[in-house]
Amino acid sequence: MNTQFLKSAFDAAQAMQKEADQLWLPPPVSKPSRTEVVLPNAIVKGTRGYIEIVAHQINTTYENACYDACAVMIRRLVETLIIEAFERRGIADKLKNASGDFPYLKDLITHTSNETSWNLSRNAKQALPKLKDIGDLSAHNRRFNAVRQDIDKIIDPLRVVVQELLAL
Repeated sequence: MNTQFLKSAFDAAQAMQKEADQLWLPPPVSKPSRTEVVLPNAIVKGTRGYIEIVAHQINTTYENACYDACAVMIRRLVETLIIEAFERRGIADKLKNASGDFPYLKDLITHTSNETSWNLSRNAKQALPKLKDIGDLSAHNRRFNAVRQDIDKIIDPLRVVVQELLAL
């Protein structure tokens, strides 16, 4: 065979592979989820873009059976919403330590449950530790892997917490 022909064929194959690799990459930013199994988009729509994206990621990870990722994103959303609630009320300094940093989620939950400027429901107060626990297990326990049923058990409590914290 002609060496020039083989080189041209090889170069063409490399160019096609490079183009195919680019076509198969996921999008550069999160897209809205196909379903709303875990968290209805209507709850977070019109809040803040980063909150909407995290909600989409929660639903997308569930859709794709990435349950540890889903649990961690739930934990992140809860943490974000707690901080947002305190900031919205102008009382974020109640949360911060001497260095001006926000504490870990456990302490955020305690502050949120004990805050007297709002009346968090008993259901939300009971749900917050459950949401933290599954997120912690998925993020920090190397022998734990969340399964669909783990997320299914916290869907209703998550909705209660998200709606209440967004209302604050």
